[in-house]
Amino acid sequence: MVRRNKLVGIWAAKRLGLVGESAKAYSDDLAKLSRIRCEFNAAGVVRSDDQVLHIKSQCRLDEGNKKHAMRAAASDVALAQIGRNFWSK
Repeated sequence: MVRRNKLVGIWAAKRLGLVGESAKAYSDDLAKLSRIRCEFNAAGVVRSDDQVLHIKSQCRLDEGNKKHAMRAAASDVALAQIGRNFWSK
């Protein structure tokens, strides 16, 4: 079923004008959503596709914020080291 949905995703991506990595990402997302749907249905978990997509979007945002914070922290460390080097001379 996941393979089928991935193929349908590729077909839909072409019709939406998506190519390359964008088309692959679109197709992968559709395949994953259908797998989540099947597993939720089998386990009796009641969530709409919109709810699942909302959670996926929130996770992406959270991950992006974490990466941004890590880059900022690394920059702060580098600036502190530059400052120490400057003032020690």
